Amino acid sequence: MFTGIIEAVGSIRQIQRRGDDIRLTVASGKLDLSDVKLGDSIATNGVCLTVVERLADGYIADVSAETVALTGFNRYQVGTKVNLEKAVTPTTRLGGHMVSGHVDGIATVVERSHRGAAIEFWLEAPSELARYIAHKGSITIDGVSLTTNEVDGRRFRLTIVPHTASETTLLDLQAGSQVNIEVDLVARYLERLISAKDDDKSAGGVTMELLARAGFMR
Repeated sequence: MFTGIIEAVGSIRQIQRRGDDIRLTVASGKLDLSDVKLGDSIATNGVCLTVVERLADGYIADVSAETVALTGFNRYQVGTKVNLEKAVTPTTRLGGHMVSGHVDGIATVVERSHRGAAIEFWLEAPSELARYIAHKGSITIDGVSLTTNEVDGRRFRLTIVPHTASETTLLDLQAGSQVNIEVDLVARYLERLISAKDDDKSAGGVTMELLARAGFMR
């Protein structure tokens, strides 16, 4: 589990193709690896990767064919910058929102503009993911926890404050850029609850009770 608060910007040092899979070497930049062990998870542009080898200034991880197909890893190259975050611990501040590191798909930047010192982006999500994106809801873009400020069909607007822009790869995004997105976990669980089989009265009752307890039913 992660928070979407980026700890460092790293870069891809090596990409080894292994059939449809990838073995990735990542230079970790200023990320503190002193407490990282084999088997630990590091979110790499929002993708939860398992460390299979720790280096003095980076780590090696394997990326499965399914992850490659669903994320930007199929077009990354040596030198591509990536946002990095280590998995949370029981004492971590939850400054962003609950992020699983399981990317749902790719969105495309359709417009970039400035509002004061902030950068605004309009992005377009795949139709199958757009229903999970809500006004003032949470979304993860290349591992960064952000708030959706406006929604228009498949398109949604983000406002990036200067600090976030300078501490992540978001500053480099332009119209046409593609990013990894992970929709809000709560939205997915709510959909599963609401879509309980209509002919299963007990499931429906449990659904309504859980929604009421969570404050979604009045």
